[in-house]
Amino acid sequence: MSEVIKAWMCIGCGSIEAPQTCIGICEHHKVEFVHAAEHRATLAALGRARDERRSLEALVRRMACVTPHDDRCAASLKVFREEARRLLTTLRSPFDPNGLRVE
Repeated sequence: MSEVIKAWMCIGCGSIEAPQTCIGICEHHKVEFVHAAEHRATLAALGRARDERRSLEALVRRMACVTPHDDRCAASLKVFREEARRLLTTLRSPFDPNGLRVE
């Protein structure tokens, strides 16, 4: 992960400067930044999404690997459906249009 630095951002033009003295040899290049708070929120959402994926993957793996006896197919399906419903109730709110979780 990249290091976080403190810098000054102009509320008018958005110019960003690190708190150090310029010695006059700077070259300005366009770069992209995100605010640290937005980055932390995105990392947290990613962690939740990974946890949800693991839970759903575990259910799908069980469904793919289990072969019930002929007389137990309906019972097995019922158990899998109940587990799927429980998992779905634990999932977070739907994604917002920007791809982040709505909290």
